[in-house]
Amino acid sequence: MKIDGNAVRPGNVIEHKGGLWRAVKIQHTQPGKGGAYLQVELKNLRDGSKLNERFRSSEKVEKVRLEQRDYQFLFQEGDMFTFMDIESYEQIALPQDDIGEQAVFLRDGMAVQLEMYDGAPLGVHLPEQVELTVAETEPVVKGQTASSSYKPARMDNGVRVMVPPFVNEGDRIVVATEDTSYVKRAD
Repeated sequence: MKIDGNAVRPGNVIEHKGGLWRAVKIQHTQPGKGGAYLQVELKNLRDGSKLNERFRSSEKVEKVRLEQRDYQFLFQEGDMFTFMDIESYEQIALPQDDIGEQAVFLRDGMAVQLEMYDGAPLGVHLPEQVELTVAETEPVVKGQTASSSYKPARMDNGVRVMVPPFVNEGDRIVVATEDTSYVKRAD
């Protein structure tokens, strides 16, 4: 689907220079001389390279629609992660490079969404929040009662999270997968 160059938004996937690119950041610029343009930071979905491009409103850009499919994470073998299509039970293995830093949050049986283009997987979307167990944290230091005081903690999967002082070892907490931030205590 063709769209105007100034209609690109963060998260959009476009076909550009023979590859598939996701718009990461955009900035509208109107110089004193000449026409306005959109400065777009693009990330290649195949190899992860980045590119900065300028698109004017008169230019047309090919916006790509990705198919979202529900999969279940089965297991990890080396740096390969195996997922199963929930509908067809077909299995697919992806290298860690395709999953990125989010791989540490994958648990056996976890429901995820795979982005597909022409039958080939491009990326994995994990749930926004996951429950983890605190494996190690420092004890509370008396006198640090400021509401913004947080302490470092290591989760059972190795991820480091800044947690409030009342969280102790063995507690279950909810962590945001996007930025590994503490959300709340698990119910």
